[in-house]
Amino acid sequence: MRSRGWRGSACGDTNPTNEPIARSWKRRTWPSRCHWKHSNSGVCDFPARPGLSALTQSVLWSPAVVPSVLTLAPAPEHLSLGEAPPLSPLDITRDSPEGELAFYGGDSPLQTLMMPGSDPTKPVVAMIPFDADMLGRIETLTRLWRSLRGQRPPPDTRMTQQQRRRLRRMIQAADGHMNGASYREIAIAIYGEPRISAESWKTSPLRASVIGLVKGGLDAINGGYLNMLRHRRRS
Repeated sequence: MRSRGWRGSACGDTNPTNEPIARSWKRRTWPSRCHWKHSNSGVCDFPARPGLSALTQSVLWSPAVVPSVLTLAPAPEHLSLGEAPPLSPLDITRDSPEGELAFYGGDSPLQTLMMPGSDPTKPVVAMIPFDADMLGRIETLTRLWRSLRGQRPPPDTRMTQQQRRRLRRMIQAADGHMNGASYREIAIAIYGEPRISAESWKTSPLRASVIGLVKGGLDAINGGYLNMLRHRRRS
């Protein structure tokens, strides 16, 4: 059953459990945002539609906070690139102060930043800074390189399947908490009534688990989600 979170919430757009958390609490009314201002959250100033899941729309990010956004520039004349495959067509493009933000579809969708003067139909080079995120950028570049050549790209390693499942539970738990659900109500929605009723709630390890999910979800909402957009840094 689809959970009944408020329109635009994670619960309203995901289906992580069989029980709706939001059925038992009073929904809050949130003020609408009429003006879009610059923030340090990493996402660009033009809005995403809050009523749609992130899986059904494209959200463009600043490369300053999401290293997997590949910065591309015109290839210098002294480089012999041979038959370099074009990047076009790019699915979605938006102008930004840094250049043109775009999505390259292919078998492994990813985002690019085309520096001023770049032409996706002509040879380009990727700019890879020597910083702590260099290996993550190289991994993303490898995915693009293989996709351009019709090869199967390697998977995105920023999040494992287990981490994705936990993230869904964290966001669902935080959504319920912000709408007034008790920890026990959240636990029932996530783990099911029979499992929760089988033991004392006060001493149940699932109680501690739900408290941790709520805390993790709130931390993610308050900016911690940015850590999920980076590759794990290697020492």
